[in-house]
Amino acid sequence: MALMLTTGLIAIDVTILATAVPSVVKELGEFDQFPWLFSVYLLAQAVSVPIYSKLADTIGRKPVILVGVGLFLLGSILAGAAWNMGSLIAFRVVQGLGAGAAAPMSMTIVGDIYSVAERALVQGYIASVWAVSSVVGPALGGLFSQFVSWRWIFLVNIPLCLIAGWAIMRNYHEDVTRTRHRIDVAGALLLTVGLTAVILALLEGGNAWEWWSVPSVASFALGLSALAAFPFVERRAAEPVLDLSILARPLIRTTTMVSLGVGGLLIGITSFVPTYLENALGVVPLVSGIAVAALTLGWPLAAAVSGRLYLRYGYRRTVMLGSGIAVIGTIALAASGPWPNPVVVGAISFVIGFGLGWTAAPSLIAAQASVDWSERAVVTGVNVFARSAGSAVGVAIFGAIANNVIAAGRGEHDYATIVAASTWVFVAIAVTAVLTWLAGTRMPPGTIDAPAYAQVQVEPAAD
Repeated sequence: MALMLTTGLIAIDVTILATAVPSVVKELGEFDQFPWLFSVYLLAQAVSVPIYSKLADTIGRKPVILVGVGLFLLGSILAGAAWNMGSLIAFRVVQGLGAGAAAPMSMTIVGDIYSVAERALVQGYIASVWAVSSVVGPALGGLFSQFVSWRWIFLVNIPLCLIAGWAIMRNYHEDVTRTRHRIDVAGALLLTVGLTAVILALLEGGNAWEWWSVPSVASFALGLSALAAFPFVERRAAEPVLDLSILARPLIRTTTMVSLGVGGLLIGITSFVPTYLENALGVVPLVSGIAVAALTLGWPLAAAVSGRLYLRYGYRRTVMLGSGIAVIGTIALAASGPWPNPVVVGAISFVIGFGLGWTAAPSLIAAQASVDWSERAVVTGVNVFARSAGSAVGVAIFGAIANNVIAAGRGEHDYATIVAASTWVFVAIAVTAVLTWLAGTRMPPGTIDAPAYAQVQVEPAAD
């Protein structure tokens, strides 16, 4: 129950903000800055996940998850009091730092206390949280922004955080042999600077400055240089913030690639579909929220039964089936882009979500099952980091596409312009889905009992 409540915090936050973005922009202004509301949150989550994961393997899961809930609570309170877009973006960073601990620790604890077979059932319980959140989140976002204030989309987290924190302290107990640890400050700084500079260049290129201007080139150069230096620093670090050596294992490497794609797909749909429907058709936030809810409803429904599939047919076949369904759905979304219709978008979103439900959970469980307790938090952290990084970079790329199409057109309130911008974003999402499917094909073959999926994978599995 405690893990379900903690998952509920993140699940609600994923769906509730997307439907309220037009209302936020209407009050605070700066439409071109709205992708930052998602990017900074996901960036903070991404860069903090490896640090939290390393701490969890040394001091235990419980203190880390409690810190995450506390930071998420603080960020929600501050975001609810934001006075302009800049302050709201800054407070989303605090929320992201909290989510960076809460989300991976919930999944790590599930991997600790349940067997592979039991996880299929537990995933159904966790998926039910997403199912409820998929309805409650967009509905609350639409209702608050339409009838009360968008600020309540953050303030509603306060009681949820308090209940989740109390439940964890009361019900979750662990026996940990604590060891001394060293924080890889240099690695964390390089990762933060690198991702921040690249995302800044993507979002502001062609918007705040020209693509080939000095600020754009300098930002790209700084970001790519920092990311290029990151692996060399990690190899020398006593306790690297992100243990890249585990990516040498074929299973971990391929599931990480799948997670990157899942992150990009999820943020692409949830952040751009509401804006597409509300700006193109003028529908109320509640209606656009229902369309997004269809995606987050299809996801947990599929995840709840995914265990039966991967236990019988193996992880790779399940992931390939799910990502293939997502490809079909995203192509349909791109094809229907020029003719916006909330019913059609909702139906397609459900199909995409259903496909992702057979993609995300099996790939994560496969990675967790291949390691013991001492590496499980790190492996889970890498998976969650990849999803967060995929979302952060994905929303930046999609935002850059949309902003440049809008800048070349007649503005954000012109029907033809917003439809064209959204359609090109949907095309980019379809490309992301194809790449995710290709990554899934590279997972090792065999059932869950195959050597490639056994703990302490020594020899690379042939594909």
